[in-house]
Amino acid sequence: MTTRFYISIFILFFSLGNLQAQIDKNSPLFLELKKQDSLFFERGFNKCDIAYLEKTMDENLKFYHDNGGFQDKKLFLERTKQNICGNPNQKPIRKVIESSLEVFPLYNNGELYGAIQTGEHQFFIREKDKEDVLGGQAKFTSVWTKKDGNWMMSDVLSYDHGDPNKTKIMDDLEKLLRDSNIPTLGLGVIEDGKITQIKVYGTLDGKKTAPYNSLFNVASLTKPVTAMTVLRLVSLGKWNLDEPLYKYFTDPDIANDPRIKKLTARLILSHQTGFPNWRWMNKDNKLKFEFDPGTKYQYSGEGFEYLRKAVEKKFNKSLEALAKEYVFQPLDMDDTSYIWNEKKEADRIVIGFDKSGKPYDIVKNKTASGADDLVTSVEDYSKFLVAVMNNDLLSPDVFEAMKTKQVKTKDNKYFGLGFEIYDLGNNEIALSHGGSDKGVNTIVFILPKTKQGLVIFTNVDDGYKVYESIINQYFGAVGKKIVEIETK
Repeated sequence: MTTRFYISIFILFFSLGNLQAQIDKNSPLFLELKKQDSLFFERGFNKCDIAYLEKTMDENLKFYHDNGGFQDKKLFLERTKQNICGNPNQKPIRKVIESSLEVFPLYNNGELYGAIQTGEHQFFIREKDKEDVLGGQAKFTSVWTKKDGNWMMSDVLSYDHGDPNKTKIMDDLEKLLRDSNIPTLGLGVIEDGKITQIKVYGTLDGKKTAPYNSLFNVASLTKPVTAMTVLRLVSLGKWNLDEPLYKYFTDPDIANDPRIKKLTARLILSHQTGFPNWRWMNKDNKLKFEFDPGTKYQYSGEGFEYLRKAVEKKFNKSLEALAKEYVFQPLDMDDTSYIWNEKKEADRIVIGFDKSGKPYDIVKNKTASGADDLVTSVEDYSKFLVAVMNNDLLSPDVFEAMKTKQVKTKDNKYFGLGFEIYDLGNNEIALSHGGSDKGVNTIVFILPKTKQGLVIFTNVDDGYKVYESIINQYFGAVGKKIVEIETK
């Protein structure tokens, strides 16, 4: 490598080390740099407007590519003309992963003179009358400076170019959605314990294009978040998994049943309470035990609501407040809430539909449910799964308990504490949970051993139809094993 390369790298990262924290993604500077990045690549790179590229780049441009070497402005333009724009019938297209963008301002004596922008982008091959095919993914760092009121790109690093087969999920995903009549799909991909892809296909309401930060009601995917909030309290010594809940809360419907003394957080998180899913399923709409707690498995939303009320009584705080303190804020899950916020969420919420295309009303909870109706984004829930996978929230012993098979639900499938566990053999497991409601079908998977994960959100009654194809395509042989266990 050249001396010039090392000097530029030193200058760039010395600057990074002295930067303020990344700026808010709704700030004017962030939005301006996002626009500049979009124009540079969409107009200059994707549409081959060489004149635009030339006037947007500093005369002393320094471009470093981990495979293509160093390029100055002249060489960069020559290679763009030849390699990017030379064959219009097979055109490389660049798309940024918007959720990955970060901006750090550069000041001199208190005056803004530039900014550093970092992120990840993907490159596709576009051919006439064919869908774009993913060709690869990489990270980038760009230095933008202001000259005569205009933003100019002066330094660029392009690195960590990945194998396209690792980042590819489905070449024909949009076709699958059309064929399956799925109005909206949210997809999150985790590789090596990091979020590598966030994508939302379709519309918010059947008309308006859904942005990458669209909000979804994820139904029972609420339960793992509630579980991690409680397990975080356990890890901090503020709660005991096996402490009887009657000390803090007893439901009036079962107040005279001695079995209330057997209810613990462990039994609730592994669905061994003896409760039905919901009390309204009983003719009298009252809660009752259908078997002794701890004797077998039966999925129950009532159990999670029971736990919510006990935890809220003990700490004299709402579940929303506890989750914010112990999960949402530590993980920067700014778009996640148990409670509906009209001002924040109305313009980004994805509407649910029935099979015939009729929309459902938006669920607008005024109080938290420990079991249902969490509102979140693909990015936020992916952050959550990464934290679970990497054990960023729990003590080692509680983390192991979470992954331990508490009760068998079917062959090679169990419930742990808040997550279902698929036994894949060879000491490998998948942690999973799903959600289903009117106009909602969602599912997530994480593989602790390989540090892979997948988030699938859909907004239609039969959205589950696309699960198998996506799981098989992404996880390969492991995906087929998961589907085999589930469909036996």
